[in-house]
This record gives sequence, structure tokens and C-alpha cells, in this order.
Amino acid sequence: MAYTKRLDGRKIEETREIEAKVGVIPKAKGSAYCRFGKTQAYAAVYGPRELHPKHLQNPKTGILRCTYNMLPFSGTGNRVRPGPNRRAREISLVSEKALMPVMDLSEFPNTVVDVFIEIPQADAGTRCAGICAASMALADAGFRMTDLPVAFALGAADGTVFVDPNYDEEVLAESGITNTMADIALTILPRTGEVTLLQMDGEIKKEQLKEIFDLAQKTADNIKVVMQQAIKAKFTGASQ
Repeated sequence: MAYTKRLDGRKIEETREIEAKVGVIPKAKGSAYCRFGKTQAYAAVYGPRELHPKHLQNPKTGILRCTYNMLPFSGTGNRVRPGPNRRAREISLVSEKALMPVMDLSEFPNTVVDVFIEIPQADAGTRCAGICAASMALADAGFRMTDLPVAFALGAADGTVFVDPNYDEEVLAESGITNTMADIALTILPRTGEVTLLQMDGEIKKEQLKEIFDLAQKTADNIKVVMQQAIKAKFTGASQ
């Protein structure tokens, strides 16, 4: 049976409530906060500063280094593993790769730009909220960027594709509500439609790909508006 009525009452194409703020950590070069429903992420940018040890330096460009961390009280569930671990290292790496295509750090050879992503509350989609926060924080820091990367997740359960699953939806198949469930994390550059991150747990049908990417582009455009408004609000003094 198709998954047509979402557990929290949202429409198929509807994200959770999104909140975005920029400039939330005064001592950072750039910072931002992003919330998808109950999932919260903070990002702080420091640098560029000389990279040590020196053998890691690139004489032609600076390096982007992301560090993702879930706080000990961030939540419960199989995917909540606070502190340094294999999952945190993997998300740190994919966050770097999702953001780097829009960055030009050639003005800062032999340096590193550090992005620290902290998750104080988790209810699915933490890497996506973290990448959105990092994207805004880098813009807040004044780095040259060709686009504003937007990250979010899609779900596919029993043939139905839907936007921004929460934790209860991530475990639909495990809970016996649906027969199948796929969780797809994406980062998209809205201006060009380029995908800089695509990760999937589960399986989808080949025929669903067009539906998935059409829905992904619309979702990216909608989220980008929220992120842009947050950036503009800081510099125009508008209230959030």
C-alpha cells in the first residue's frame, strides 16, 4: 500500500518548518543557525589561517575543513552517536565535498578555513541542516561563492517520494508501516541544478529518478529563499 498520508500530516512536497539565522556566534568569522523541525544545527567559520602540519598545505589554494559533531544530549535513535566517531568523520568529509565546488580559496594558499558544525538537537536530517548552516556561515564570513548550496533529504516509501523525512519516517519500514523505505540526502546548487552530494540508504526504482530530481530542484529553490532572507536580514537589520 502506498505511503500517501504522512505521519505528521504534512503534504508530500512539504518540508518541516525551517528557521535560519546568520551571525549567531559573534567571535566567529561567519556563523549561522538552521532548523528543520526539531533538528537544529549551528555552524561557525574560522580562518583562513596557516595549516599545520605543513605537509598538508596546498601552495595553490586554501583548504576547506569541516568538523561535524553531535552533542551528547542531541537525541535518541540508532543514528545519534555523539562525539568523534566513524559517522561523524564521514559526515565531515561529505560536508566538505558538498560545499567546496562553490568556493574559491586560491587567494589563500597554504591555509585552512575551518567550519565547525554542532548538532544540539536531532530528529533526522542532521547532515542536511548542518550543510545549510555551513553554507550560510561561509557566506556570512564573506568568502567568494558561486552559489549557495542547499541540503535536504527526500524519502521514498512503497513508491511514494516525499520531502524532508523526520525520524519516525526514516524508520517506516523498520516500524512495519511500509514495506520499503529509502532515505536520500542531497546537496544542490540551485542556480545550476548541480548535485554536489547524493547519499542513499535503501533502494528506489529507476523510474522514480526523474520525479526525485524534479522534486529536489523545487525543494532547493524554496529552501534557498529562506537562507537568502536570513543572510539579507543580518545586513539590513531586518528582524527574523
